[in-house]
Amino acid sequence: MQQVFTNGIRISYSRSGGGKPVLLVMGSSSPGRVWTTHQTPALARAGYESVTFDNRGVPPSDAPPGKYTLDDMVADTKGLIDALDLAPCRIVGTSLGSMIAQELAIQSPGSVRCAVLLGTRGRADAFRRAEVTAQRALIESGVRMPPAYEAFVSVLQMLSPATRNDEEKVERWLDLFELSAPGHTAAGQAWADIVSDRREELRKVSAPCRVISFTDDVITPPALCAEVADAIPDCDLVEIPSCGHLGYLERPQEVNASIIEFLDKH
Repeated sequence: MQQVFTNGIRISYSRSGGGKPVLLVMGSSSPGRVWTTHQTPALARAGYESVTFDNRGVPPSDAPPGKYTLDDMVADTKGLIDALDLAPCRIVGTSLGSMIAQELAIQSPGSVRCAVLLGTRGRADAFRRAEVTAQRALIESGVRMPPAYEAFVSVLQMLSPATRNDEEKVERWLDLFELSAPGHTAAGQAWADIVSDRREELRKVSAPCRVISFTDDVITPPALCAEVADAIPDCDLVEIPSCGHLGYLERPQEVNASIIEFLDKH
């Protein structure tokens, strides 16, 4: 791993493959290496260089104390782009990472050549607002749930019924989530604003985009993903069936094919 110092903190990043660079932005609390399970090998085979990094709060990047804003994380990402001379760059983001990519395209259009937005949204409805409120309340309470319980909740929130009902698969996922339970290491990310309605601002995005939604996603359901695709002027929408919020891990072949097909156009 290499590091750059930007926006007052150290950001850890890694490069792999060769060809035109693609910056991959991970979601809440997860390390950038998650992309290396399926996405970076596929991008390398397609002739792209992958640039992955750990958002603030995720070691070995710095984890400054306090509550992080979405603008903090957008500035971190722009700083990395500038430090590595990637602009205008191809970006792939998932969940919080996709919202960082959206905001970057709004605030700094010269930084973004095109973007693929996985599991995204431009606002939160009542149920999703309740989820954010509950998460913040849990963190502020100081209560630390046992890793086995966190694993159960993660499987329930992040995966599709198809996976949950497959005993062999779900046991592997439960073990994985229990071993990698982040605790409150990246707790500051929970205060990034992923609730406000940004649909009018999204109409300012000039970079071509693709939204990829997952049919069984309870965090960013297809209807909210479709709102983003409708708001961004040059944006199409692809829906991947039988997967949840981690569709890029549940159905990687379909997701990778959609990402690469879009990148090849732009």
